[in-house]
Amino acid sequence: MSKKLILRDDEMPTSWYNVVPDIPNGLRPPLDPATLQPIAPEKLAAIFPMGLLEQEMSPERNIPIPEEVLEVYKIWRPSPLVRATKLEQALGTRAKIFYKNESVSPVGSHKPNSAVAQAFYNKREGIKRLATETGAGQWGSALAMATCMFGLKCKVYMVRVSYNQKPYRKSIMQTYGAEIVASPSAYTNYGRSVLERNPDSNGSLGIAISEALEDAVTSESTNYALGSVLNHVILHQTIVGQEAKKQMEIAGEYPDVVIGCCGGGSNYAGLAAPFVPDRLEGGKVRFVGVEPASCPTMTAGKLAYDSGDTAGMTPLLYMHTLGHDFMPPGIHAGGLRYHGMAPIVSALIRENIIEPINVHQMECFEAAVLFARTEGIIPAPETSHAIRAAIIEATRDLNEPKTILFNFSGHGLVDMAAYDSYFAGELHNYSLPREEIAESLSHLPKVE
Repeated sequence: MSKKLILRDDEMPTSWYNVVPDIPNGLRPPLDPATLQPIAPEKLAAIFPMGLLEQEMSPERNIPIPEEVLEVYKIWRPSPLVRATKLEQALGTRAKIFYKNESVSPVGSHKPNSAVAQAFYNKREGIKRLATETGAGQWGSALAMATCMFGLKCKVYMVRVSYNQKPYRKSIMQTYGAEIVASPSAYTNYGRSVLERNPDSNGSLGIAISEALEDAVTSESTNYALGSVLNHVILHQTIVGQEAKKQMEIAGEYPDVVIGCCGGGSNYAGLAAPFVPDRLEGGKVRFVGVEPASCPTMTAGKLAYDSGDTAGMTPLLYMHTLGHDFMPPGIHAGGLRYHGMAPIVSALIRENIIEPINVHQMECFEAAVLFARTEGIIPAPETSHAIRAAIIEATRDLNEPKTILFNFSGHGLVDMAAYDSYFAGELHNYSLPREEIAESLSHLPKVE
């Protein structure tokens, strides 16, 4: 095959794949935080359009993609599948390394796959404005673009440490017409309460989610949009894995291992989910999800019911969690600094389908630089975790022929301050005290 394989527009999937019906032993339902009983859909309708709620709870395996969404997807989709031959040569491995290049979207990441869909369904149901959070700014940039295309307003609560580290993410969002504030902010009651306790708070995705939710429930014609974790977000991202599966088939290849970085779980589940039925039917494909050692949700967290936000406003989700008030260190991979993991990913870990690992910041930047110098694309700090995991797999036995597929979830061209810090020797690994995790986990909701 050539180094790069691109599908034609008419080969792009026209349905999303819903993995939920295929998960052994299923998912446990989200709970109402007030009653600890399964939450009624009408309560969620206060912040989500019914079109998305139907997808969140759908028992159907294939859900058609609206034509309006497909038309926007065609700006950058189908995305290329690329063989990393120069990286293979640099590693001296017999492994074949493929990556699905999601950095070709207008904002440079996989996030528009769900942002466009969410903006469409909200627009269709008469919503005028969306409120959301963002960690590294990838999701905020994607939703800003999507709301611009569908004529909606957008307000983004950006985790303060990333707001300060990544100024050009703000510029992207502003270019698309969105309003951006650093979280915790003085714009919400919850943000003000956090600042009163800690005026120098770096913020967290949990805090930013709380602020965006408060905005949505107190503002007329405003809904909330979430960039990861929930079933419907992962559903939208499965276009990535479906394309990759078709591309590898055309190339005459099939992955022995499928890899992705994990923050909330959407980019990795989007790539991995379409391959899960093959595993369930006896296939030998392995799934490796990689997270930061400084925010080890899958590898050191607990599988339990927890809130998705710090204020406890969201439904309780049964997921791997470090506790909703966990405050991660300010690593540059801001999109991976979330206390919880998608219920879908958590269930696949529970069933021993996904193998979770964690890696440190410095080894990830080393892998990112090697990738840039061999394959030519500068990875986002989040994506560098997937690259590091791919390198670990490829070099475990240099003489073992295997086929590796990973999701190149985004480029790092607006993350160069992180690379400046790396080359200046200003970055370091974070060792997270286990007692800190234990303290956070001690505050989990008491659910029987």
